[in-house]
Parts: sequence; C-alpha cells; structure tokens
Amino acid sequence: MPRLSLPTACTLCGRGDAERVDGGLVCGWCGWRYGDAPDSDLPRPVVEVVYYLRYDRRVKIGTSGRPRQRLAAIRHDELLAFEPGGRAVEQARHREFAAIREGGEWFTFTAELEHHVFALRTTRDPWQLYARWVSAATHR
Repeated sequence: MPRLSLPTACTLCGRGDAERVDGGLVCGWCGWRYGDAPDSDLPRPVVEVVYYLRYDRRVKIGTSGRPRQRLAAIRHDELLAFEPGGRAVEQARHREFAAIREGGEWFTFTAELEHHVFALRTTRDPWQLYARWVSAATHR
C-alpha cells in the first residue's frame, strides 16, 4: 500500500503523513480531518494525562494538562506512556503501585509496573496518542 501524504501540513499538528478515512484524508499522526481548520477564536482544549517517566530504574507517575511544558521541567531518560485522565487517575495509580513507591511520585520499575506501562502504549508513540486525544477534543 503506498504511503499517503497530505497536500499541505496538518493545520492542527503540522505533520504531513495521511490516512484515507471514509473517502477523505486525515492526518496520519493526530487524526485531524484534512481541510478542517481549528477555530482560532477558541483556546486549544486542555487534555489531562497521567504520564510515566523513566529515570534509571525508577518511574515517576504524575499528571498534567500541559505535558510538553511539564516534562521539559523534569529530569528523565524516557517518556514511557501517557494515560488519559487527571488527578483521580493519577491517585488511583499511586494507590495501585503503593507497595513499590520510593517516595513522592517515584516508583521502582518492577515487572508489574512495566507490564502496566507497556499495555498503555498500544502500538503508538505516547505523543501520537496525545495528539489524537487533542484532535478528538478539538472536534467536540
């Protein structure tokens, strides 16, 4: 199957790869429908995520509505995953993994936590999942 490209960059995320959906083109990265333009009079939606950051053999489980800015401020080796949700989901994960808490929001990267994190990733890059959630929230 030939690789598709948008005629111009996606108006939501700026990427150029495409997918054909229902006879039209959508951005292959974020899922935004080609030809649609986000309403510039409206602020971009805030999509809260729970993030999983690895630093050595530890994982920080935190939450943010502005993950790019938040992650830029935290020393880490790798973004492992995003999970949709805010404080309630973050607190549920902190309780779920309480036995491996090292302090604050940092947890030992055990096989159990690794299994949870990689189940969240599906087959997509965490930033691509986030872009798709922002695209979906923008369409509402």
